[in-house]
Amino acid sequence: MTDKVLLDAGVVSRCRRRVHLEHDPAARDLPRQAPDPTGELRKADAMAHRREIADQLSAVFGARWVEIPVDVRGSEREAATLAAIEARTDFIWAPQLPRDVPGGRRGGIDLLVRTDGGYVPVLVVRHKVSDPGTGARTSSLADLPDVGGSPDQTRKVRPQPRDQLRLAHTRRLLQAAGHADERSAFAGVIGLDGDVVVWHDLAAPTWPGGRTALAEYEVRFDDRLAVATAAATGGEALAEPSRIVECRSCPWWPVCSEKLLAARDVSLVVRGEDAGFLRAADIATVDALAALDPDDHDVPPLVGMPLGDAVGLARAWLADLTVVRRNETLHVPRADVEVDVDMESFGDAGAYLWGALLSGADIGVEPGYRAFVTWDPLPTEDEARSFAEFWQWFATVRNAAVARGLTFRAYCYNELAENRWLLASAKRFAGKPGIPTRREVLTFIESDEWFDLFGSVREHFLCSHGKGLKTIAPVAGFSWRDPEASGENSMRWYRAAVGMDGGAPDEVQRARLLEYNEDDVQATAVLRAWMSSPEVTKIPYVGDI
Repeated sequence: MTDKVLLDAGVVSRCRRRVHLEHDPAARDLPRQAPDPTGELRKADAMAHRREIADQLSAVFGARWVEIPVDVRGSEREAATLAAIEARTDFIWAPQLPRDVPGGRRGGIDLLVRTDGGYVPVLVVRHKVSDPGTGARTSSLADLPDVGGSPDQTRKVRPQPRDQLRLAHTRRLLQAAGHADERSAFAGVIGLDGDVVVWHDLAAPTWPGGRTALAEYEVRFDDRLAVATAAATGGEALAEPSRIVECRSCPWWPVCSEKLLAARDVSLVVRGEDAGFLRAADIATVDALAALDPDDHDVPPLVGMPLGDAVGLARAWLADLTVVRRNETLHVPRADVEVDVDMESFGDAGAYLWGALLSGADIGVEPGYRAFVTWDPLPTEDEARSFAEFWQWFATVRNAAVARGLTFRAYCYNELAENRWLLASAKRFAGKPGIPTRREVLTFIESDEWFDLFGSVREHFLCSHGKGLKTIAPVAGFSWRDPEASGENSMRWYRAAVGMDGGAPDEVQRARLLEYNEDDVQATAVLRAWMSSPEVTKIPYVGDI
């Protein structure tokens, strides 16, 4: 054992303040928030994916394959890994590499592959690592020892910086232990599709500015090691809190938020890079930002928003206003026949529920809410049936409106999710009864008949506490029936609803999910009606605060 700080690969992609808190003895008893349910789900899905790939590979390589136990002490895993390396094992799954005490490194990787020159790391991840195109170097899973692969004329590399940084960390551990293949700096990734290995040359200038992945890793790791060492030894803190996107799921957010609120820190309304720019210009608090003249040209331009919007957000925050109007007048396109749509998915496994609310002129189709759902655990072919039923009903409504000479429009809130699964479902289930072609779906989502209400909120309002539907719809007077309604909680409800964790399917949770989805589409309808009414003018205009 050692008293020196040893860091794993995750620190290079982690917030510097989080690294500080994880190594500060004084922070051990501070309150932390519960794990993010969505994040926990992703971890579980990733573990299942890795297990699936491991089983597939072990079946191919047989006696050449060794797995390191994961349910024993770290020192035992290190010893087992070294024994496998010294035995010249071709494929070592779940290795724990010897700690690099001088370098301050520790950690493992999913797979080590032996070559004539040593070992190379391979990472198994549950996300896409390539896209259609050319330029990637790949090899089949059966050809794992073909390190570096060959040019693939059907794929291009999908940038995943975190993957390359993790591989760089493992390469440095292998080098410190004297077991790296020094003939090249190739390292592999097996992605969501699990069909090929995509090889990255960590020593190639493929990063912005002509940097290599190894060079980028060294800069980040040295910085995080300095932060962690200062925290562990009681030195001056090298990282102070600043709100970023990751704060929402960070266990240390209660600690950082308390400090930020006490300081009235500018990052409470302007996140990330922009907060850094403003602090560098001596605008460190919300109060200082609110006091600025929006036309002050001495303030550096911001990346995330115009300076006027930042000033307006700061003034709204100080006035404790969730929403203020950016524009004096608002416009939301309306139609004679309107449908509100909300989709529920379970991670990357699929979309199990399409909810729709029909309102407006009489077209001979019963108005109100409908749910098109499959309760077979995802992924399932029954998803094709529920999606086809949704699309056919949807097409019936559109056609009935057109036949009567009426205008039609469908609405959602933040179309990224709906568009993703509209297109993915058309592709996955192509040729099945009732499934539209990808071109049909694309034509619809690119038309004026499909409207993203989130875009209108972003255009017309400044939102000091975020633009999520659960934040904005209450301003319009809507409330969810379930006090625990949230996307994160719906993931837990779904697991129970389909009996994913071994129990019987829970009918109560199924009903809860249907109610939750119905409330989501009702919220969109209420928000749209409110934005189209004189009531919206009661919201303060940013120019008046």
